[in-house]
Amino acid sequence: MTMSAVAVDSVPATMRASVLTSPGEVGIEDRPVPTAQAGEVLVRIGSVGVCGSDVHYYQHGRIADFVVRQPLVLGHEAGGTIVDVGAGVPSERLGQRVALEPGVPCRVCDQCKHGRYNLCPDVRFLATPPIDGAFAEYLAIAADFAHPIPDSISDDAAGLLEPLSVGIWACQKANVGPGSTVLITGAGPIGILTTQVASAFGATDITVTDVSAERLRVARTFGATRVINVTEDEMPGLSVESYIDCSGVPSAVVAGIRSTAPAGHIVLVGMGADEISIPVGVLQGRELKLTGAFRYANTYPTAIAMAEAGLVDLDALVTATFDLGHVVEALEHSQLPTSMKAIVRPGGLADDGRPAAGGMAASGNLATP
Repeated sequence: MTMSAVAVDSVPATMRASVLTSPGEVGIEDRPVPTAQAGEVLVRIGSVGVCGSDVHYYQHGRIADFVVRQPLVLGHEAGGTIVDVGAGVPSERLGQRVALEPGVPCRVCDQCKHGRYNLCPDVRFLATPPIDGAFAEYLAIAADFAHPIPDSISDDAAGLLEPLSVGIWACQKANVGPGSTVLITGAGPIGILTTQVASAFGATDITVTDVSAERLRVARTFGATRVINVTEDEMPGLSVESYIDCSGVPSAVVAGIRSTAPAGHIVLVGMGADEISIPVGVLQGRELKLTGAFRYANTYPTAIAMAEAGLVDLDALVTATFDLGHVVEALEHSQLPTSMKAIVRPGGLADDGRPAAGGMAASGNLATP
């Protein structure tokens, strides 16, 4: 993997940030540019993907126990360029293009020491109250959580390494490998990325289910060998080695468990109902391995390598780009059934170098991955 530095402009004293002030209310604020503290880097943000969690905070002001109690900058799927370094960080990192891993753990708790830093109780995760996110022109982050990327990975793809990491983590926990048979329920962005990862990991039989014909069409273009529209067709009698739920829909979870072969692996990624009833007899009688998935750990090197090798296509998921002044439109676009990934570019440039539009600046990508 080769990486080249880019020229670094002088850093201004202030920056623009898109701020959620209350449910449904987002506006632009001028804020001081953060300072890179010891062990940190300052990143000029190039691109940020819109996540379902951003939409949920925008609509409801909370997710479970995480409540927006003060103005919050959303956005955690980010990439950019290092423009300043704090004490202890080599100056050679100036100008590096990087992908930001948004959850910086404490590093000293029991979970961190066992390598499970995604389960750190004191993790500081971007755009999770009260930690500000990346819908801003600059952001400071721990240097080792700003992962260098090669020139072959675009700014948009750099941000989408974050949801790709979710798919990698899910497939790792589901024991997906060469020749695997896999069921993925839910063909949203995470489901599609998980499908790409399963295919890259060598799975030869990948079934994807959803209620949207358009999203199932997309799933086929990204590696699904079979798609099922559950509003039109009954679930066939599947017997898969690995089942990954990316929908959070209780009925999908139950159907997926019943479709898992003896000694198979089940991974719940989608966030839906807090509690569901599961067929315990099936779980016990088949000795199925059921686990949840919470974010990811140690996946970014794999994600970067997969993207560089062309094993996954992240740019093809981008359905629209927006500038910082049109974050509301980006959040609303993400809710369209034809949307896969809306992108916010704080620098304001669309694919052709012009200012990013308030509407779609890069539409139609889903048809041609």
